[in-house]
Amino acid sequence: MIRFILLQNRQGKTRLAKYYVPLEDSEKHKVEYEVHRLVVNRDSKFTNFVEFRTHKVIYRRYAGLFFSLCVDITDNELAYLECIHLFVEILDHFFSNVCELDLVFNFHKVYLILDEFILAGELQETSKKAHRENGGAGEARVKMILHERAIVLCQISQLMLLFGVIITCSPVLHSQFFLVLFEN
Repeated sequence: MIRFILLQNRQGKTRLAKYYVPLEDSEKHKVEYEVHRLVVNRDSKFTNFVEFRTHKVIYRRYAGLFFSLCVDITDNELAYLECIHLFVEILDHFFSNVCELDLVFNFHKVYLILDEFILAGELQETSKKAHRENGGAGEARVKMILHERAIVLCQISQLMLLFGVIITCSPVLHSQFFLVLFEN
């Protein structure tokens, strides 16, 4: 099982973090710091697998970004190394030559792609062909899913208003939410 996935640049800025086990915020920051220190200082002639606490960190460097997965000690390292490569290929296909700024400014799309790729800490599909046939990372599919999420958010907020509950809107879905609100 995947414990967490981190995308960090060489300076240690975390560009994407997805945790599949519950951790406190202070523990998350500590883990991000420790993983970054572990993979950045590691010589390139060593393997991309490192023991980390009671788990393993599998990482791969693409340009200035480190893609790191923390998995159980008994899991297959090569399968997860291929998983990282497939995730990068999917991102590259979606963003047409992906770079760090794509991840920063389109983080909600990256999380959506990641959620379709990894669910609850388990890989869903390892075939690049299947991802392309199912429309796994197409721009139209991402827009459709974000639109559907905004509709659900709109319906939930209308129910909450009906019952007098104060609502706060996620900044990620904020623009989509108001777009749907005015369409309806």
